[in-house]
Formats: sequence, C-alpha cells, structure tokens
Amino acid sequence: MNDNVLNELYAVVADRKANPEEGSYTCYLFEKGLDKILKKVGEECAETIIAAKNGDNEELKNEISDLLYHLVVMMHERGLELTDVLAELDARSKKIGNLKTMKVVDRNT
Repeated sequence: MNDNVLNELYAVVADRKANPEEGSYTCYLFEKGLDKILKKVGEECAETIIAAKNGDNEELKNEISDLLYHLVVMMHERGLELTDVLAELDARSKKIGNLKTMKVVDRNT
C-alpha cells in the first residue's frame, strides 16, 4: 500500500482545479460548485452507511473510497489543506487513553 495515496489524491484534485481537463469528473464537480460537491459527499456518506449495514466489505471498501475522494474534493474547494487534517488526526492520536468520564443518569427521578 502507498502511504502517500491521500497526498497524491489531493495533488491530483488540486491539479484538476488549476488545470481543468475536458471530461474530468473532478473538473465537473468544481464547475458545478460547492452545493454539488456537498450533495455528492452526502450521497457517498449514505451509501457507505448502507454498505456497512449490508455487511459486504467489498462494497464497503468501494464506498469508503468514493467518500474519501469526494471529501478531498470538498476540502480543496473550501481551501482546507490535507496537511491540516492529517495534523489534526496526529494530534488526536496522541490523546488515545484520555478516557472521558461518562455522566451517570438516574433514570428513577
């Protein structure tokens, strides 16, 4: 597996935005704008949930890949760098073991 695959995907998406190519699906999304991109993110999110519920890991793998692609397009459209997201994930990974205390609810009152 290529550890840089997300960086490479982000770079391709950025290149499509800077250098539109006719017939490119990524260019089509950028041309249609944020609302279309967000609609696709929502659709792919729902399809990912359904695939997980159906228990088909092959379908789930494909839907997660579609969702990640559309998330990268959305990030670029909004000017959010992948490095910022990866840095946030890195920071969060350092918090592993910091368990939150759960609030106890008295259901008898």
